[in-house]
Amino acid sequence: MELYPLIFKPQFKERIWGGTKLEKRFGKNLKGKTNIGESWELSAVEGNVSVVENGSLAGNTLQELIEVYMDELVGGKVYEKHGDEFPLLIKFIDANDDLSIQVHPDDKVAKARHHAFGKTEMWFALDDAENPRLISGFSKDTNKNEFLEKLKNGTLSDLFNYEQVKKGDVFFVPAGRVHAICKGNLIAEIQQTSDITYRIYDYDRKDEQGNGRELHLDMSLDVMDFSKVKEAKVETKPQINKPVELVSCKYFTTNMLNLSLKAQRDYFEFDSFVILICTEGKCRVGAKNGLKTEIKAGDTVLLPATLHDVEFEPLGGEVELLEVYISK
Repeated sequence: MELYPLIFKPQFKERIWGGTKLEKRFGKNLKGKTNIGESWELSAVEGNVSVVENGSLAGNTLQELIEVYMDELVGGKVYEKHGDEFPLLIKFIDANDDLSIQVHPDDKVAKARHHAFGKTEMWFALDDAENPRLISGFSKDTNKNEFLEKLKNGTLSDLFNYEQVKKGDVFFVPAGRVHAICKGNLIAEIQQTSDITYRIYDYDRKDEQGNGRELHLDMSLDVMDFSKVKEAKVETKPQINKPVELVSCKYFTTNMLNLSLKAQRDYFEFDSFVILICTEGKCRVGAKNGLKTEIKAGDTVLLPATLHDVEFEPLGGEVELLEVYISK
């Protein structure tokens, strides 16, 4: 069966800090839930594998597609490195309250402790909000002893680097960096396929049963980068009808596409799948084989590696897309 641009069913995750912005902003059907913190748009995490929603492959899981199509779906170099494991996880995050202060392990530690990938990620701010901010790293060089002392006396916030957030801001968060998305943010998150989070502090919150969430302080201290963060926010200069690189690391490359006109993209040299996250507007994405998919703000589409020549046709004005692939 010929491959085409694939859209998957979103998986909504209830969180103690979640809200309803995903429905208000993107029209996602939250079925009356008022605490949806995450929408997993494309996932191969065990127990949370995405299912195709459109076209002739509807009902098949991402895992099944990789097992059948292998490098045709993900690209030769990606399949050689990762095999049947899809390497990226795409989420939308609605922070109706502050997320816990946390850190993620790198590949080496995650493999040893959890037989899993580490977690390097990036964030793209989807909206302006009233006084939104986030934590990314430390504002000065510190150490384990100072960190524990500040945690003990309730002044841990003195160590953090706080960043103000506006629509279109980009943040790169490597494994080992302490971070937290704070109240008011709506974020697109691109990360390694991993659900490993070490919580350091959760504001002493209780769930509906009166229980606090599990913390992982000892494991956090082992992986934490205590140095002053140098560049938390990525400087970007969007351009119309020209791709602009936002982040490039060994786990993923993300470009911004702001299109007002029809455009062609040749992905042959990428030798990788391409993920498109529509953040504004709507457009038609068409492959050379004539198969087309229409996407709008809030949609995520997976372009199989065999789709080399792809046409983008904005519908009703300018469209904004995040373009994600494996480049290294």
